Amino acid sequence: MKLKYLSLALPALLCASTATFAQSGSNNQPQKFIDTQNMDTAVKPGDDFFEYANGGWLKRNEIPAKQTRWGSFIMLRQESTDNLISILNEVSQQSNHPKGSVKQRTGDLYASAMDSLAIEKKGYIPVKTDLKRIDKIASVQGVVNELVFQRVNGLGSPLFGFGVGQDSKNPTKYIVSLGQGGTTLPDRDYYLKNDARSQKIQEAYKKYIVELFSLTGVAADAAEKNAAAIWQIEKTLANAQLSRVAMRDPNATYNKFTVADFSKTTPNLNWVVLLPKLKTPGQDSMLVSNPAFMKTVDSLLTATPIADIKVYLKWNVLKGAAGSLSSPFVKANFEFNKVLSGQKVQAPRSERMSALVDGSLGELLGQLYVDKYFPAAAKQYMEKLVNNLKVAYAEHIKNLDWMSDETKARALKKLNAFTVKIGYPDKWQTYDGLNISRNDYAGNLRNISIWRYNYMVSRLGKPVDKTRWGMTPPTVNAYYNSVNNEIVFPAGILRFPFFDFKADDAINYGGIGAVIGHEITHGFDDQGRKYDADGTLRDWWTAADAEKFKQRSDKVVEQYNVLAVLDTMHVNGRLTLGENLADLGGLSIAYDAWKKTKQGQSGEKIDGFTPDQRFFLSWAQVWRSKQLAETAAQRILTDPHSPEEHRTNAPLTNIDAWYKAFNVQPGDKMYKKPEDRAKIW
Repeated sequence: MKLKYLSLALPALLCASTATFAQSGSNNQPQKFIDTQNMDTAVKPGDDFFEYANGGWLKRNEIPAKQTRWGSFIMLRQESTDNLISILNEVSQQSNHPKGSVKQRTGDLYASAMDSLAIEKKGYIPVKTDLKRIDKIASVQGVVNELVFQRVNGLGSPLFGFGVGQDSKNPTKYIVSLGQGGTTLPDRDYYLKNDARSQKIQEAYKKYIVELFSLTGVAADAAEKNAAAIWQIEKTLANAQLSRVAMRDPNATYNKFTVADFSKTTPNLNWVVLLPKLKTPGQDSMLVSNPAFMKTVDSLLTATPIADIKVYLKWNVLKGAAGSLSSPFVKANFEFNKVLSGQKVQAPRSERMSALVDGSLGELLGQLYVDKYFPAAAKQYMEKLVNNLKVAYAEHIKNLDWMSDETKARALKKLNAFTVKIGYPDKWQTYDGLNISRNDYAGNLRNISIWRYNYMVSRLGKPVDKTRWGMTPPTVNAYYNSVNNEIVFPAGILRFPFFDFKADDAINYGGIGAVIGHEITHGFDDQGRKYDADGTLRDWWTAADAEKFKQRSDKVVEQYNVLAVLDTMHVNGRLTLGENLADLGGLSIAYDAWKKTKQGQSGEKIDGFTPDQRFFLSWAQVWRSKQLAETAAQRILTDPHSPEEHRTNAPLTNIDAWYKAFNVQPGDKMYKKPEDRAKIW
C-alpha cells in the first residue's frame, strides 16, 4: 500500500507549551489567529513570504535540545503526545482492568515500558537466545532458515523486505511482495558517497556496531571485524538498490512473476518452498519491486562467508532491540542517531513510550483519545469542507485548457470515487489474540511484532478490507492511499493552526482546506495520476494529455531544483515532485473553494489584514518551522517533502491571487512573470 503523506513522520517526540494551539484563547482572551508578533513586517512579502509571515517567531524561538525541528506541526504533535501521556498515566495506574480490554492492554503495555528497573536488570537477556541460535548456523540453508525465522518471529526482515499488500493492478486482491532492504542507514547514498558528511556518518555507524557487540561481551578486535563484515554486506545491498527517485515510478516497480519462475532467478531462495514457511502457502504469483536486487541477495548468500552472514544476522537482532534493552544499549542507539539528526538530548521516557503504545496499539489507544479529545462537531465540519474542496476541484478539472474532454471525464470519475475518512475508523482494530503483560516489556514487544506479522499474512485470500487505516487517530498528519483512492484525516490534525471553530474561513481554508486539497491532488500527482478511479494501476490518460502533464510537471521540477538549504544542498525536484504538486494544487483549490464563502467574497479586514491576506498568512503559519543543520542535510536526501520555507514560498509564486493580495511586483525576489508560473490542476 502506497501512502502519500502531508508531512514527514518526525524522528523525535516533541515538547511545547500547548496554549498557542488551544481551540480558543486562554485566560478568557480571544484567540489571535494571525498574530503580528510572529511576523517580520520589515521583510517584503514578495521577497520572502515565509520570513515575512514567521520571522518574529523564528527570531524568538530556539529548537529545544531534545528536538531536531521546531514549529507549528511539531508543537501540535507535542499536544497530542501530552494528551496520550495523560491517558496512559491514568489507565496504567490500575492493574485490575478486565483482561483483554482496551484499558488493560494499553495501560499494561505502557506500565511495562515505563518499568525501567526491570528493564535494566535484564540487560540484553531478551535477545541472548536469538544470538545463540544464530551461532549454530553452519550452512547457506541454515542462513535461509534464519531469514524465515526472524521475519515470522518479529525480529525484522534482514537482507530484503517481505510483506503482503494489495496488488496495484488488481487492488481487490492481496498478494505477497518482495522489496529491496537490508541496510541500516537512511539512504543508499550514505554507503556510496565519500563526501565529508557521509564519511562522518559511516564512521559513527561502524562505531555504533562495535559498541553494541561489545555490550554483549564480544572482544574489541572481534567487534571491529564484525563492523567491517556488516559494512561490506550492507554496502553491497545499497549498491544494488534503486534510488528513491527510481522507486517513485509505480510501473517500474511493479514486476509480477509466478512463484516458480522467480525462484529460478534466485537458486538459493526457492520461493515455492519458502512461502509456506513464511505462512503464505498456496501462492502462484508474487510482486518484486526490484528483481535485480533480489538476484544480488541470492548471490551474496554464497559469495559471502557464512561467518560474516551470521554476524549480519546478529546485527539485525541487536539493532532492532537496542532501543528497548538496558540503558547502555539505549544510550549507544541515541548517540548514533545524534550524528544523523543533531538532536542534543533524548526525549523523556514517557514521551518515547507513549509513542510506542500509539504505534503498537494505536486503535486501542485511539479509542481513548477520541473519547476525550475529539469533538463530533470537528468531523461534521471536515465533511462539509471536503465536499466544498471536491466541488472546487471538479470545476478546476472542467476548466483546464490543456486537457482533453476524454481525460477530463475520467479525472472527474476518479474525483467522485474518492473515499473520505475523517477522525477515526468506523470499525476499530481489536487486535484479537494479542496478549499484553504488565511485567514483561520485551515479551510484549515480541508478541506485538509476531501478531502484526500473523495479521498481515492472514489477509491473503480474504476480501480487501478498505475500512483499515494507515495512521492512528492522534496522528498530526494526513494521507492519500492510491490503491484505495482514499483521503484520510486523523483526529490529531483537526486543530489549530489547521482549523478552529472560532476562526474565520480564511484561517480554516488556508490551513486544513489546503491540507484537504493537498491530499486530493495526490490522486492526480505524477504517481497518483497513474491509478484509476477504483485504485488500479492503469493508464487512463490520452498520450497527448500525459505529455502535456509531463511538460507542466517538469516546470515544477525545475522550479524546485534551484532551491537550497544550508546554502549548498539543493532540493531534489524529482524526489519531491509529488509533494510539490500536491502543495501547489492543494493551495490553489483551497483558495478557489474559500472564494465561494461569504468572507472570500468580501473585503472586510480583520486585525488589519484583508481576507486574501489572511488566507495566505494562514498557509504560511502552518509551515512555520526551523531545523538543525544535520536534520536538514538528512531530509534533503531522504524526504519527499521540500523544506518548510520552500513549501511556503514556492507554491505562492505560481498563484496570481497571492501577487495581488500583497502587491508583489517585478523586482521582488519571489516575482515570476505570469508566463513562467506553473499551473497544472
